[in-house]
Amino acid sequence: MSPRNLSVKIKIPKFLKNKLNNKKIGQIYKKFEKSITINENFIVAVSGGPDSLALAFLCKIYSIQKKLKVKFFIIDHKLRADSTIEAKNVKKILNKFQINTEILYWRGKKPTNNIQSVARTKRFEFLISKCKKLRIKHIILGHHQDDLFENFFIRILRGSGLKGLISFSKKTKLQNVTILRPLLDQKKKDLVFISKKVFGFYVKDPSNDDEKFQRVRVRKLLKGLKNDGLDRKKFKKTIENLKSSNDVVNYYVKKNLENNSFFSHTKKHLILNNKFFKQPHEIVFRSLSDSLNFVSKNYYSVRGKKIDKMIKDIQKSSFYRTTLGSCLIEKVNQTVIISKEH
Repeated sequence: MSPRNLSVKIKIPKFLKNKLNNKKIGQIYKKFEKSITINENFIVAVSGGPDSLALAFLCKIYSIQKKLKVKFFIIDHKLRADSTIEAKNVKKILNKFQINTEILYWRGKKPTNNIQSVARTKRFEFLISKCKKLRIKHIILGHHQDDLFENFFIRILRGSGLKGLISFSKKTKLQNVTILRPLLDQKKKDLVFISKKVFGFYVKDPSNDDEKFQRVRVRKLLKGLKNDGLDRKKFKKTIENLKSSNDVVNYYVKKNLENNSFFSHTKKHLILNNKFFKQPHEIVFRSLSDSLNFVSKNYYSVRGKKIDKMIKDIQKSSFYRTTLGSCLIEKVNQTVIISKEH
């Protein structure tokens, strides 16, 4: 490419720029741009919700300005009778804005329990599979500030520890893919504004009002607390402080894994020495959880209660062998060997 071509300024199409010129949308975009800061191609998960549609618009503008290739995917879980019609309608609307979208269909038997959790796992399976196929290392999700607060309370109800309470981060890793959530500083009402102003449309998911789902009950609880004076800025500061504490714990977890574990590439197993289990409980807990994920390549970590039991069992002289999280765990003298279960 010639120096002249390199200096050519990429122009945003007029019909998109007219939307971006709206003062409020422009302010939201500037905040988004500071939050994302990547210079590699990426994938965007899209649904018909207002937060997701707003994300699609913001990512489209960002990709044009940064000269990046972006792929937009809608996951049709087929959990509702009209989900396919809805997905095709969203695709049609986005295509009008040059946001070319592909629909991925979840076919086969559907769960009767833990529906939202299973659907979330399936969604990540689809997206990570696309990342590997397209050799893309980043997925962008539309979680926003309201999701951050809801997740905090859900984790409290589950009895989560420090890591669980702050599990929504702007950047996390999953199977060598970076998951980005650049909207965590954005309020839902602002994303609704973008969806209405840009697309004049968004889908209202009926499950968002169904109180059989815990997240819906927590959302209503938060609305009540807001009426009673819940200060969102102070709440956000509390979460930020907890994240700082979590960073300290992660530092020592990393040290423990570096100094007290070894992965054999020939035998495909992870070896944990005796010192691995001599650290404070939280360090051992997270180190073991990370070790199981590393070997199994699973999307999500093993439940905390099972990890705790495993740590206690390993410390017993009678412990010999067991399985957990798709892994085989064996104790040989004072060494623990973790391999993928066949």
